[in-house]
This record gives sequence, C-alpha cells and structure tokens, in this order.
Amino acid sequence: MNQTTRIAPAEPDLAGLAVLEAQVARDLEMLNLPPKNWVPPLVRDDTAVLDAVVVGAGMNGIAAAGALIFRGMPNIAVLDAAGPGQEGPWCTTARMDTLRSPKTLPGPCFGIPSLTFRAWYVANFGQESWEGLYKIFNRTWQDYLGWLQRVLKLPLTHFAKVTRISPADGLLRLTVEQPDGTRMLLARHVVLATGRAGAGGLDLPRFVDRALFPDLAALAPQPIDFEALRGRSIGIIGGGASAWDNAATALERGAARVDLYVRRAVLPQVNKGRGSTGPHFHLGFEAIPPEEKWKLNVYLQDQQGPVPHETVHRALRQSEFHVHLATPTRSARRDGDEVVIAVGGAQPREVRHDYLIVATGFSVNPAQIPELAEVAPHVSRWVDVIGDVPPELRRPEIENFPSLGPGFELRPRDASAPPELSRIHLVNYGAHLSQGGIASDIPGTMVAGDRVAEAVIRAVFLEEFPRIRQALVDYDEPELIGTPFYVPPPGKETEPNA
Repeated sequence: MNQTTRIAPAEPDLAGLAVLEAQVARDLEMLNLPPKNWVPPLVRDDTAVLDAVVVGAGMNGIAAAGALIFRGMPNIAVLDAAGPGQEGPWCTTARMDTLRSPKTLPGPCFGIPSLTFRAWYVANFGQESWEGLYKIFNRTWQDYLGWLQRVLKLPLTHFAKVTRISPADGLLRLTVEQPDGTRMLLARHVVLATGRAGAGGLDLPRFVDRALFPDLAALAPQPIDFEALRGRSIGIIGGGASAWDNAATALERGAARVDLYVRRAVLPQVNKGRGSTGPHFHLGFEAIPPEEKWKLNVYLQDQQGPVPHETVHRALRQSEFHVHLATPTRSARRDGDEVVIAVGGAQPREVRHDYLIVATGFSVNPAQIPELAEVAPHVSRWVDVIGDVPPELRRPEIENFPSLGPGFELRPRDASAPPELSRIHLVNYGAHLSQGGIASDIPGTMVAGDRVAEAVIRAVFLEEFPRIRQALVDYDEPELIGTPFYVPPPGKETEPNA
C-alpha cells in the first residue's frame, strides 16, 4: 500500500466488538484478574484514604491504573481535566494525520492479546481493513483508549483538574477543581500521567514578544482556530514534526501562505529515538549509571528527531508552503495587526505575517508544574546530579529534568525535603532522562505502567506490613475439617468434625 494513502475505517461492527468484549471477560477470568483487594483500608480524620490517585486518563494513565488494579489495588481514582474522548492530545492539539508509531504496537494491553489495539481494530473494522491500514489514525487511537477505559472499568472522573498536591503527615492531599466545586482527596501515592505538557508546560522562547498573544500568536500544542486563519499569511517558528503538522493543517484549512523558519541548515536524517527503543532500552535504561545516562541523553538531545517522511510529503503537497532552512529567528514582535519576525542567516531581514505559530516544543522543570508548587523547590534535578561536567557536555535545556527514582518517584534535592516527596510519581515526559522513553512514547507504555504500579505496591506493602502480618496470624480457616486428622483449635473442641 502506498504510504501516503489515507483511508479512514468504516463504521465499527458492534457485533464484532461484543464478541471481543466477551473474550476479554473470559481472558480476565482465566487469569484471575483483577485479584481481590489486599490493601488494609485507611481512614484519616473521618476521610477514606485512596491508595493511589492517577492524574491523567490517556495511555500512560490507563497503563498505570490498570496495572494497579490487576495487582489487587482497586481503591484508586483516575482523574482527567478533559472531557470524555478529549484525554491527551490525539483529538485536540496533535495535528498529524496518523500516529508516528507502527500499527503493530500492542498498546497498553497488560500482556493480554484481546486488549491489544489490533484485536480491537479487527473486531470493529475487520481483517481486510487491518491489512489495508498503514498507520493508526488519531481518532481511531483515541477511540481505542476510550474502549480500554470502559472495558477495564477504570474509576475515572472527567472534568477533574488537580491544582495542588501537598504533603499531609505521611499522605498526600490533593486539591481537585470540578464543575460543581472544589474537593479535597487524601491518597497514599499520586501518579502524574500528564503527558508531554505536564512536566513544565510549553516552551515560549524569550525572543517572542508576549504581547502577540492571544490574537496574533499561539503555541503549536494549543487549540488554534484555523478557520479564523483562512486567507491569511502564517509564520511558524520551529523545524520539528509539530511545526510541519501545523503548517500542513493551516494550509489544508484555507490559509493563504505558510512560511516555516528553521534554525538548522539540514534537517535531522535518522530517528535515534526509534533506535533507542525495544526491551533492552525499556528494561535496562533506568539501571545505567548516572554519568553514562547523562552522556547518552546529551547525545540523543543533540541528534534530535527527524520530521517523519509522511509529514514532509503532506506539507509539500501544499503549493503555498515555504520552508526556510538556516534561518534562525532573532525576534518576533507586534506591529499593529501584524507579526514582524526578524530572521538571521545568509539574508538577515524582517518578514511580516498575519499570524504566528511557535512550535518550539515543551519545557521540563518541576518548578513549572503548577500542582507541585509546594514541593518543587525540594525536587532533585539532573543539574544537581551531574555536578561539574565538561563544558562540552553541558546542556541547559535538559538540566532541569527531575532526577527520578526507579519507580518514577521524585527524589529529594536537600535534607529539608518533605518525606512525602517519594509518594509522587512522575510518569510523563519529565521522566525521559531518568527512565528513557517509556513514559512518553507508545512502545514503552506498558513497561512504565508496570514499573510504577510495582513501586507503589512495594511501598504500600512495607508500610502496611504490621497489619498484613497480623491478618496472616489471624487467618484461621482449617484445611482438615472432615478428615480423621482434624484437631479443633483450643476453645472450639465442640466444633463438628464435618
């Protein structure tokens, strides 16, 4: 099949999906999933304490929540600030036609074939449609994730935005804003599965005048009213995939012209990120010594990722798309109702546009995560870990990534850090330097979910071990009742031997 072909799947086969869901139920029953709740209940100040709160119901949130439930920890909550079908970027700000990943990736399936994307797709659209599918459409992926939420019966609440996470005497207190008001939750652990923007927000370079926003400029990963840009000239700063996606989208929606200003003279050619995936990277990356991990991350940062060839072809199909390589942006400012961009390179000049899209990626810094404001000053970052490295290995753009523990837990920067810090697990792009791509890319989603769930369960088991041990001591169900060898316990000698 031609790689540029885009054929949307037909209407789903509800009967086929019902058959698959029956298979899912059977598979879970055969695997005894989920097991019974083993965690002793905890009440604090007349409030029932949740064992974990997962913030974010996208693919990483589903993976983490499902992994906890499948390990006997159902007393959790999953919260998402968006509405149903809007979790994550897929149907909101991700403007590519399809996912970057191959269609054969199983998704957050917990090792169960009937929960894979392929099983769901074939049940909905048939084997022939699967064979003809090149890559997964964003809407299709979003529908699959929504199906997982439903079939796994996740305790999900939409329109619930976590605005603050505070230490609470050995627990965590969450402030949650909802349409009907503010509520407070207590939890043993919190998993932040909040995507690429959840580790510090969007990157807005200093050379871009803030006065351009909101009427003359937008950041690429934000909602943009492209219909309002019909017939207008648009300038885009950045050379990555998102910049190209936004250029193509704008022109497809009727923009008169799009100019893409790229600092690099030559676009990256090889996707080193794809070369740094697989079981060996997913399972081994966290164990690399810090100094070697830093060197590897510096290498990957310098290489950058190329624009997917499908994205390039999509943009080049538009006659009014113009790309300017070796053209760094010096400044972008407002001049009345126009955007004035000063560019360098071989021909320094000023150019004018009706609108500006800034596609310079995401920031990562615990200090810029709003819900962590209370604890952020105490979070260890990579700049605290690497110490004095040679100048050629300094990379300020990644030094503020948090330095996480093996279970994605925040680690203390200093002795004054609250002990509850380790109860917060950052399963988003902020984990990239510490854990590799398992918390930001589809191929490693299940590894991330399993790893954070196991870390939470170990911590809760140790914390509750006295009660768990006492429950073991109190367990007294006799096995030999009805046999000649049954001996009643003291005080129960009259118990019938039957």
